[in-house]
Amino acid sequence: MRLRLSLVLLLAATLWSQSGQAAEMKITLLGTGTPTPRLSSFSASTLIEAGPERLVFDFGRGSSIRLFQRNIPLGSITAHFITHLHSDHVVGLPDMWLTGWLGTPYGSRKTPMVIFGPKGTVAMTENLIKAFSEDIRIRIDDEGYPPAGVAFAASDIEPGVVYQRNGVKVTAIEVNHGEKIKPALGYVVEFNGKKVVLSGDTKPDARVEKAAEGADLLIHEVAMIDPELLRDYPNYRAIEDHHTSPEEAGKIFTQARPKLAVYSHIVFATVKPVQDVPEDALVVRTRTTYQGPLVVGRDLMSIVISDKIEAFAPDGSALKPASGTP
Repeated sequence: MRLRLSLVLLLAATLWSQSGQAAEMKITLLGTGTPTPRLSSFSASTLIEAGPERLVFDFGRGSSIRLFQRNIPLGSITAHFITHLHSDHVVGLPDMWLTGWLGTPYGSRKTPMVIFGPKGTVAMTENLIKAFSEDIRIRIDDEGYPPAGVAFAASDIEPGVVYQRNGVKVTAIEVNHGEKIKPALGYVVEFNGKKVVLSGDTKPDARVEKAAEGADLLIHEVAMIDPELLRDYPNYRAIEDHHTSPEEAGKIFTQARPKLAVYSHIVFATVKPVQDVPEDALVVRTRTTYQGPLVVGRDLMSIVISDKIEAFAPDGSALKPASGTP
């Protein structure tokens, strides 16, 4: 009788643990950088895991490598989303697509690759098929890979709900990345009463602020450019004008009041090239307008949202978000 009771209690504990894990959301920063080819920060990409869903937002340089580092097969991603068609957000798409099709433990996609993005996404996928037609032909004939696994199920989307599956809802919002970069999108991901907002590339935008009101997590871009570069290279002024400064981002965080704010896609440029973002300077500038919990993102950081919000460094150690309050 005692043995039976023990087995029942063990089964109950296991089911409780599994249901708790299934109810959480895990966000991994695959790439927190820009087109700058820094070793320390690949370009923009974010993984969100919720229940059985694995969602990737943007295909920055090296995003497939970051997934491999986390032992997540490329072929296991259930849906992919693009914020806009700048190269640093899509340059990793061919790799994710073709490598995810290979008949290996890190690939093995057997069904079409599901992609949502702004106008031009479908045309891009159609042209990729043409560009890599010889590789596709050879691998089908020589290695016997299923043609369905290298097909695309791509959609050009408008703002609104774009994906609903297994309790996960993804809503696209329009953001302001400049007059000539339209459409540009951010995304809201909701699951089990939890909400994550990704700003995408944007100037300060009230639509992001509104979407992020009371969110568990707001992942926002930020730009910090050396004044000397702004003076000597006019193109840097144009870049800065398409993004959000730390002070502007702080105002958005203060108004939206997410439980945690995280910087990713950190646009950082100095006269002297360096590998690492000066986190202290970024935080100091943000603190002029925001005093709440803040994390400066680095590649392979993760955030787990359950009954609490926990942030983890790339090595898995717990992170304490910076706070401006005593």
